[in-house]
Amino acid sequence: MLTFSGSLKVFVALEPCDMRKGFNGLHGMVTERLGEDPRQGALFVFTNRRRTRLKILCWDGTGLWVCCKRLEQGTFSWPRPGDIPGTKLALTPEALALLTDGVDLRGGRMRPWYERA
Repeated sequence: MLTFSGSLKVFVALEPCDMRKGFNGLHGMVTERLGEDPRQGALFVFTNRRRTRLKILCWDGTGLWVCCKRLEQGTFSWPRPGDIPGTKLALTPEALALLTDGVDLRGGRMRPWYERA
């Protein structure tokens, strides 16, 4: 489970991303597609087309971090490009933690793949 401070800005890229991208590729996507400065201290979240993997790009003041998560089964409940106007969605840190932990925010319920025995 990830936890974030309440003052942290979080931006989710609505378009799918090529998960082979590393630091430089994600940095370029943040500046070109999202129109943001990656060094502002926000989290920038990207997912693949199938919504089974995600990457988070973060600047900590000295360098870039890239965090990755791959689901073994199921998909992330992620906003689709047609659902929301624009190229990015601003989330609260709490909403990002819920999404990465398997909660479908549209209905406020646990996704089947996340249910624990």
